[in-house]
Amino acid sequence: MKKMLLVGRSESGKTTLTQALKGKKVSYHKTQYIHYHDVIIDTPGEYAENRNLSLALALYSYEADVVGLLISATEPYSLFPPNVAPCVNREVIGIVTKIDQDDADPIQAEIWLRLSGCQKVFHVSAVTGDGIRDLLTYLLESPVISL
Repeated sequence: MKKMLLVGRSESGKTTLTQALKGKKVSYHKTQYIHYHDVIIDTPGEYAENRNLSLALALYSYEADVVGLLISATEPYSLFPPNVAPCVNREVIGIVTKIDQDDADPIQAEIWLRLSGCQKVFHVSAVTGDGIRDLLTYLLESPVISL
């Protein structure tokens, strides 16, 4: 299974997605520090929101096979700059969370992730389970090793 680093702003759904991927009961838990699970690295939103803390994300990306950029479908803006994905020497995927919310706009969130350079974008809801299987299937695929 690919090891994934989750990056997104506070309340984008990183910890909730981690719980759903692990088959655990979904409950709110504020991430205060980096949680290094067996195949998921869950990061606090403040690390993506604060330039001084963002350097830690670069370091932890070396521990992962893939970097997941998360944007909630309820976001009014994107935290990620255009073409940021090519700056990472790992595959970067986009994950649109909270697609089940009444005020969700998953198409806009996907557009922002694609502008950031994400080739693959998954739409998920940790509450309903929509899209979780597709993301798990992707993570279970063998990593491509290039020589």
